[in-house]
Amino acid sequence: MSSQPNKNLKVFDNPNIERNFIIQINMPEFTCLCPKTGQPDFAKLYLEYIADKVCIELKSLKMYIWSYRSKGEFHESVTNKILDDLIQISNPRFMRLKAIFNVRGGIYTTIIAEYQQKNWTLENKVDLQYQG
Repeated sequence: MSSQPNKNLKVFDNPNIERNFIIQINMPEFTCLCPKTGQPDFAKLYLEYIADKVCIELKSLKMYIWSYRSKGEFHESVTNKILDDLIQISNPRFMRLKAIFNVRGGIYTTIIAEYQQKNWTLENKVDLQYQG
């Protein structure tokens, strides 16, 4: 049975809940559709987060990202929607999603959306910049 795209994100218990450690995930093949023209928009997604109680399971993330392939979404909307869904399922201490969209009509678009739990701080957030 082959895998199918779906929105069923899954998590697993954080193996080191007492430590702030950074999880970086590079998704270089994101595709959605332009809501105006129906043409495909391609992007590289860079997710980085500090888990709290759970971590995001990678296969479910792959199927979730794949589910956008036939959806018409503006860059700003899809980036924030993905971040919202990931926050909802995992409630991380900190999360940042950077979406770098390929050129369309001579214009490149990069969207960066962030979240952090209330009353949670990290001294050097600059260290979280994705190096991939």
